[in-house]
Amino acid sequence: MLIGITGATGFIGRRVIDIALRRGHEIAAFTRDPSHAIPGCAMRAFSTQAPPDVSGCDAFVHVAGEPVAGLWTAAKKRRIRDSRVLGTQRVVEAIAAATQPPEVLVNGSAIGVYGDGEDRELTEDSPRGEGFLADVCYEWEAAALRARRTRVVLLRTSLVLGKGGGFLAPMAPIFRAGLGGPIGDGRQWMSWIHLEDQARLILFAVENMDVSGPLNAAAPWPARNGAFTAALAHAVNRPAFLRVPEVALWPLGEFRRELLDSRRVLPAVATEHGFGFQFPELEPALKNLFG
Repeated sequence: MLIGITGATGFIGRRVIDIALRRGHEIAAFTRDPSHAIPGCAMRAFSTQAPPDVSGCDAFVHVAGEPVAGLWTAAKKRRIRDSRVLGTQRVVEAIAAATQPPEVLVNGSAIGVYGDGEDRELTEDSPRGEGFLADVCYEWEAAALRARRTRVVLLRTSLVLGKGGGFLAPMAPIFRAGLGGPIGDGRQWMSWIHLEDQARLILFAVENMDVSGPLNAAAPWPARNGAFTAALAHAVNRPAFLRVPEVALWPLGEFRRELLDSRRVLPAVATEHGFGFQFPELEPALKNLFG
């Protein structure tokens, strides 16, 4: 297949491309600067200003977007929303205009759509939550579902663990310095996925015609924050005694809720369709990355 992918130079996109090329697919890499070549890929332009050229693409993977972490100023929140919602609208416009549209659109979303689930197990059938990220995810997914001429998969991504980016990029140096510890009471659930499984699941969604609608990109064994902290500290051979009280997070403003809210997300659809996780449990996943 010829697979178009946005975010091609990003943390997730690079791994998807590596695996896809090994499987014999061709890649059209969509970036803001297509003059910077990616080995083995045809380069095309992408922005939120105009529909991209999706001609010839059998599948399209849209995973570009402004990073969520950081202080949520009004400008930051606008970039988070616009990069996702407007970017998806441009992709859908391109699909609508194509003579032969892609057979499938795998469109990024996030488990933020569920809001704070407390101790409840959350599957693709769970209702949407409340809050800024839940609202953004709802708009994001609604924009993707307007692609009437193609199968649409809504990839609800959890915390992605891998080398060189993702959730561990800012966390690993802190823990290696022995300064890590639980956040708040440490009881909030954290759903995560190894980068390898994230990339494999994206291609699983591309290659399997029976997969459509919401798809949780989360390992089957989420962990409470306290257990996640202990496992990460063990992986880097350091203690993790320094608890971060909630009051210390107040300077982060609205974003602090993303560190305190609980999301116990299960990959019900992936499991139902027979996807096999290489890293279903946290400690082996971390060992793979730090061992």
